Amino acid sequence: MWHDILMVVIGLIGGIVIGFFGARLFMQRYLKKNPPINEEMVKIMMSSMGRTPSQKQVNQVMKQMQRVK
Repeated sequence: MWHDILMVVIGLIGGIVIGFFGARLFMQRYLKKNPPINEEMVKIMMSSMGRTPSQKQVNQVMKQMQRVK
């Protein structure tokens, strides 16, 4: 009886740990393939606000975005 309960608890804990790391790996790969924002999107955003962005400004924004992660 105790053996059965222990096996169920170990199975649940193992499933949670494996699921967590599997989901984490999946999201890392997904974000690497599909980054949430890139330089072209920054340029478009700044242009839509009425500014003509220089490459230096775009690089600063990209550095700030990576620092936030």
